[in-house]
Amino acid sequence: QVQLVESGGGLVQAGDSLRLSCAASGRTFSSYIMGWFRQAPGKEREFVSTISWNTGRSLYADSVKGRFTISRDNAKNTVYLQMNSLKPEDTAVYYCASSAGVTLSTRPTRYDYWGQGTQVTVSL
Repeated sequence: QVQLVESGGGLVQAGDSLRLSCAASGRTFSSYIMGWFRQAPGKEREFVSTISWNTGRSLYADSVKGRFTISRDNAKNTVYLQMNSLKPEDTAVYYCASSAGVTLSTRPTRYDYWGQGTQVTVSL
């Protein structure tokens, strides 16, 4: 069992930055692939980014590439999502998730545990 708690969301203006954090507890965090997803009202949950547990290899959705950076600190059992140059279309509830798989995936069904989400709202 893995428990995930996101924090760092809020209301910002377009062009601002936010850093989301996801604190994990339970089973060995350092061996899990970690991902960020988001869901806007009336839309399906969509992939944002994911990072491997050991190599630091990461993937990004095209919509956030160059603006968002995922990182993790295994000593602190925490994964981060640095979001720069935020746009109104980034407005969503952001979820972190963990996967016991061996390859990075953009599919929500490949992730086993999910946090409760944190709201990010970007105004013009």
